[in-house]
Amino acid sequence: MGGRVLTSMIQANMQASPTINASARVRISKSAILVFACTTIVSAAAQDSGKPNTSSVRTEVIAQNLDHPWAVAFIDKQRMLVTERPGNLRVVQAGSPPSASITGLPKIDAGGQGGLLDVITDSKFASNRTIYFCYSEAANAKTGGNGNSTALASARLSDDAKKLEQVKVLFTQKPKFNNRAHFGCRIVENTDGSLLLTLGDRFSRMQDAQTLNTHHGKIIRIRKDGSIPSDNPYVGKAGALPEIWSIGHRNVQGATLGPDGQLWSHEHGPQGGDEINHPQAGKNYGWPLITYGENYGGGKIGEGQTSRAGLEQPLHQWTPSIAPTGMTFLRSDKYGKAWQGNLFVGSLKFRYLARLEIKDGKVVREDRLLQNHAQRIRDVREGPDGLLYVLTDEESGQLLRLLPAQ
Repeated sequence: MGGRVLTSMIQANMQASPTINASARVRISKSAILVFACTTIVSAAAQDSGKPNTSSVRTEVIAQNLDHPWAVAFIDKQRMLVTERPGNLRVVQAGSPPSASITGLPKIDAGGQGGLLDVITDSKFASNRTIYFCYSEAANAKTGGNGNSTALASARLSDDAKKLEQVKVLFTQKPKFNNRAHFGCRIVENTDGSLLLTLGDRFSRMQDAQTLNTHHGKIIRIRKDGSIPSDNPYVGKAGALPEIWSIGHRNVQGATLGPDGQLWSHEHGPQGGDEINHPQAGKNYGWPLITYGENYGGGKIGEGQTSRAGLEQPLHQWTPSIAPTGMTFLRSDKYGKAWQGNLFVGSLKFRYLARLEIKDGKVVREDRLLQNHAQRIRDVREGPDGLLYVLTDEESGQLLRLLPAQ
């Protein structure tokens, strides 16, 4: 991809963030205009019944003119870190313009779907000021190889929140590969304090998702210092990379811990077959041996199977693809008891926020929020105030706070 123009088929179906030609665009200042008036009323449409949902939310614009923001993470009750895919990390706070880009980031190989992607804060951030972030890393003297891949790093955010200190690369996806697609790159701190990181299949290396000697199409688990837990499922297995937690994934861009304390994720299918999964240690989630999707333009993938013995079925799948990204369970009751415990997922393709009701581990209802907003939803998180915060992935992206209807 890079600076090349994607075909219209891939633009319509592939979950790529559009490549930006900086010389061809006129940028508005990165200092965002902050808007406090709650100007938009967004009604939710019930997909399963086709009837209007009486629930609605108001949107408050916290920041705008963000350059393809990818992730948001709270550092206190008012301030957030926001990543911008071209390689900026900013502090955002209601009532103030976003900060200048925080210094100290490692070199980021931005382009296509790659760049500075997810960020989370450590569970003990208030005392240690540690953050974790993932990004596309070019091959270098230390990593060897050619091309790029996903990397995960830790750092201490300085007391004035202007720079990163003690930056350490904890993990680098192997092998490097010349490609600008399918980096995965969602980070979850597990209940045991380990880190789970999602890794894409790099698009043209989809068969690697079934191997144990590459990190392509995997979820991995490491400790916060980069070491490998001894109880990882493939530790000691000949030819297997010990970081691997689960295999058979395509491009996981949403991951979170559920109310059950277990990992939940979603991933992009090809043309159809986006999935929600409940990844567990040592399990195989099937890609590309089984899928509910098909090749771009039509035609079966592999043998065209949707199930096979020994391969896990998704908890839910979308056909046609919605291009899911961002994922959080709502724990608060700020929007009423009916929404408490619901799962929220963004759609890049259809530009809405999905509210999913879960019963017995299955999706039983989906409502669509923010359809009138008409922006690609990249991330959704619950804030310390119990409200939902949404990032839109645009050249002039926004950070929105969703407020209950009055």
